[in-house]
Amino acid sequence: MSKVHPPKLKKCMDQKLSLKLNGDRHVQGILRGFNPFMNLVIDECVEMATHGQQNNTGTVVVRGDPIIRLEALERV
Repeated sequence: MSKVHPPKLKKCMDQKLSLKLNGDRHVQGILRGFNPFMNLVIDECVEMATHGQQNNTGTVVVRGDPIIRLEALERV
């Protein structure tokens, strides 16, 4: 059985991130926590909807499975 290695996200803590998720979804927010399975706690989360519309969703937990891309929007 393989050992789970935690993601190297400590340097991104309390930084603004952009996440591209499967299903053509896109969210941005501040990383407040994570676990070894890449589940993320995102604060001040904004969902980028179609036609430039933005939906403020507050604090959310994003499971690691649907994450396609993670990008820091601030210099780390």
